[in-house]
Amino acid sequence: MSRIYLSPPDVGAAEIEFVLEAFESNWVAPVGPALDAFEQEFAEMVGSPHAVALASGTAALHLALRIAGVGPGDEVLCSSLTFIASAAPITYLGAKPVFIDSEVQSWNMDPDIACEVIKQKVRQGRTPKALILVHLYGQSANIAPIKACCEQYGIKLIEDAAEALGATYGKEVPGSMGWAGIHSFNGNKIITTSGGGMLVTADVELAKQARFLATQARDPAPHYQHSQIGYNYRLSNISAAIGRGQILRLAAKVTRRRGHYRVYSQAFRDLPGVTMQPEASWGQSTHWLSCLTLDPVVTGRTPEQVRLALEAADIESRPLWKPLHQQPVFAGAEVYQRGVADQLFAQGLCLPSGSGLTEEDRQRVIEILKTALK
Repeated sequence: MSRIYLSPPDVGAAEIEFVLEAFESNWVAPVGPALDAFEQEFAEMVGSPHAVALASGTAALHLALRIAGVGPGDEVLCSSLTFIASAAPITYLGAKPVFIDSEVQSWNMDPDIACEVIKQKVRQGRTPKALILVHLYGQSANIAPIKACCEQYGIKLIEDAAEALGATYGKEVPGSMGWAGIHSFNGNKIITTSGGGMLVTADVELAKQARFLATQARDPAPHYQHSQIGYNYRLSNISAAIGRGQILRLAAKVTRRRGHYRVYSQAFRDLPGVTMQPEASWGQSTHWLSCLTLDPVVTGRTPEQVRLALEAADIESRPLWKPLHQQPVFAGAEVYQRGVADQLFAQGLCLPSGSGLTEEDRQRVIEILKTALK
């Protein structure tokens, strides 16, 4: 039996056609028609006026923070239960991350804690420059109350929607409601360009500055002239061609991943101590990854024991993100919590969820997990 991966790339014929078109027209340089088309098509898909294709979602976060004016000594609020890329760009600029705990409805940033921290810091004369709101595992955070707090105090809201392309928040799209939105096209994401990211915004100046800085901040001149330090952050035309093909299948990919979540939920509904990640009332999750929690007291097994049982059957699974306030690199950072993210990390497990996962392989995952809990 072949190995079952957590979330491998899923590509098809359309991607090959777009890449061949780029090769046949000799547009293999960093920029070209496929890049322009990918940006336009992506912006239309998520309902945002502007999109800037970049080398990674991390690069997009870095640019957004820099253009927001974040610098040494500034504070930026950030979800704690997330991958390190959500917070690392804060440190690139010499700023300080302030980590906010999750709530139980969606596992995303707790609006009550976030707004209280904002008000506290404003009273102290330490208004945060920005807030990075992560939409975790395909589920939108509760954006509205956090956005309202940010707008009230002039804080730039940056949405990290790297894991939530295709999700909804009411009738709106996560990643397109803040000052800036960030998407990722890493190989394990719901669509991939092999590696890459996108910055989306309604702010024309933000988009203009992001493009400028992402192309080494080259001033308009016939020679190479630079008045600012920029970055080599633009997505390549070839990668963008892959992305154009992936966009065409986004809806089908979301349907497949949501289907995995439904089947897992049905299969595990009668297992004591096993709880699937809830789907919040405010929006539809893509279930980029199907995640669950295992209560060791009830199940008699730790999540690590179950993970190792799956691994022994050549099935990849993974703990939930280790909260950033627990990461050694952020030791001593400010954190405001009620213990939700800590408990989720201690009890959580991510299951194979790729859009190419077959029904047979999914059933194999279910059977091994059930056996491990006997």
